[in-house]
Amino acid sequence: MSSTTQQPDLADLKDGAAGPLAIVVSQCVEGSSLVEPHSHGRGQLLGVWRGLLTLGTEFGKWLVPNVHAVWIPPGQLHWASAHGQVDTWSIYVQSGAGEGLPERPATLRISALLRETVRRLESLNSEPAGAMRGLLELVVINEIRSLPIEELSLPMPTSPSLMKIAQELLAQPADDRSLDAWAGLANISPRTLNRRFPLETGYSLGTWRQRARLLRGLELLAEGRSVTTVALELGYSNISAFIALFKRTFGATPTQYMR
Repeated sequence: MSSTTQQPDLADLKDGAAGPLAIVVSQCVEGSSLVEPHSHGRGQLLGVWRGLLTLGTEFGKWLVPNVHAVWIPPGQLHWASAHGQVDTWSIYVQSGAGEGLPERPATLRISALLRETVRRLESLNSEPAGAMRGLLELVVINEIRSLPIEELSLPMPTSPSLMKIAQELLAQPADDRSLDAWAGLANISPRTLNRRFPLETGYSLGTWRQRARLLRGLELLAEGRSVTTVALELGYSNISAFIALFKRTFGATPTQYMR
């Protein structure tokens, strides 16, 4: 565990209405690991203090850098994988407090207030319920409701043939193979690839690849890499083109966004 405070009874997570209004759990994971598919009776806001976490649901894949968190509604089947050392935090919210919260998995840009309130609330895990805890729980719930939703998901293909392409691009975002080459990898025709990829993901192959690069760019920026280093690693020979694309997508330059 990443905290010396006593962790709450995780049995409360099975019953979405039992226990405190909000439960904070932190964990430290060493080395690559996989959390098998599961669900909770409570809603869960999952984030990281440090490292990289990948979250998957039936709706797609989310990459979680430390400036964002993913909201998982009660009962939503999900799984996760960690890469290297990852310090995670989760807020488990009573199912009855879900009014105003997203009904489907969503990426939220976390605030400084939420971050500090989570730390303070976690420090009270070993203490009896009291007025201070009640106030902090309400702050957490209302702050989650107010956080902006950002389109940081990456819908994954459903067929094995197109999944091969997606996995290759996730492993090597700078891979710039032609449409014919990708179609050959999937053992389908370029025309079929052009038709099926948008049907399965909602994006053309080119747009999906661009999206995968930008999400990977967010991870690298969150790790402290420079904008130039990130752009080159993602396969952009023109740094200005990467910055312009980033700004069109997220409404701010990489430097402004990370601030």
